[in-house]
Amino acid sequence: MAPMNHPAPVEVAYRNMRFLITHNPTRATLNGFIEELKKHGVTTIVRVCEATYDPALVEKEGIQFLDWPFDDGSSPSNEIVDDWLSLVNIKFREEPGCCIAVHCVAGLGRTPFIREKRRGAFNSKQLLYLEKYHSKMRLCFQDCSGHRNICCIQ
Repeated sequence: MAPMNHPAPVEVAYRNMRFLITHNPTRATLNGFIEELKKHGVTTIVRVCEATYDPALVEKEGIQFLDWPFDDGSSPSNEIVDDWLSLVNIKFREEPGCCIAVHCVAGLGRTPFIREKRRGAFNSKQLLYLEKYHSKMRLCFQDCSGHRNICCIQ
């Protein structure tokens, strides 16, 4: 079988939040994958697809690993959405400017956040999910004067 050509990792940044969207490494490509994570200052990685590598090797490098799989082409469960929002809320409060990586198999169907940055990112089921999604206002922060800032990612 010929190797699959994956899109290059894409970093999406807004204010103090940075996300790295990438494809799924294999045991053979894991060392290069870890180097890419380090290059972007990734402190946490979220895998949303089936396992193809040992997460212990990522954790050995000081990168927190979370395994939240869901079916390709589908939307995440409410539990995964809640876990994601909690992670983002905590990480960017505690470590402003850190980077959270997220990947599925090809870095297209389950992991992207901004279609403009990664062509082919969403399918029709996922677009419908986003259209019907109602914000839970979990990623809104207060500035130093106590005013609530408007958030961008929900």
